[in-house]
Amino acid sequence: MTLSVESLTLRNCEQPLFEPVSFKVEAGTILSLMGPSGCGKSTLLSAVAGHLSPAFDLDGEIVLNGITMNLLAPDQRRIGILFQDDLLFPHLNIWENLAFGLPKSFSRKERKEKAIATLARIELRELADKMPPEISGGQRARISLMRMLLSEPHAVLLDEPFSKLDKALRSEFREFVFKQIQVLNIPALMVTHDEDDIPDDGKVLRWPWATSMMKQRGM
Repeated sequence: MTLSVESLTLRNCEQPLFEPVSFKVEAGTILSLMGPSGCGKSTLLSAVAGHLSPAFDLDGEIVLNGITMNLLAPDQRRIGILFQDDLLFPHLNIWENLAFGLPKSFSRKERKEKAIATLARIELRELADKMPPEISGGQRARISLMRMLLSEPHAVLLDEPFSKLDKALRSEFREFVFKQIQVLNIPALMVTHDEDDIPDDGKVLRWPWATSMMKQRGM
């Protein structure tokens, strides 16, 4: 699986938000997109996911596994998003939150079995019947990630998903996220302000993207 953008730019009232940018993210790898606030990082992620505001026009091409995404609805793109906030449903318990991410083809019984098995795999089986406010921030972050992955995405977008966690928890959750992406062997595009968020062997595109070369961390 490969995610790529070709000569992509976004326009607001005919003014480009940034110069055309091109990059490719291979399966199982993470490309980190860095730049100052307001440069369009999160807006670019919205464009890739299909949630771009009507205030913007898109030029260029978004391609996932050889299929152009530009005209596809968000639910047809098979692209998962992990945000800063966990966004768990407060009225659903933990296994129900996980089950919500599963494709509609699963029966209720299958949903519960899959959710419980997922909790067991990440060693959180005891949380199945608890409500989101009853578990820790780190546990909620893990549940949010796994719910997104249960939707079987073909690519993942990470919109500063570690920024609201404390330093110790941030490092632990970061490694957990990277491991899951590698296991599923899907491409991931991450927006971050923190150099520590970049995987040791990860590539990074620094602002201004149009004149930047993708480099591995530390190069």
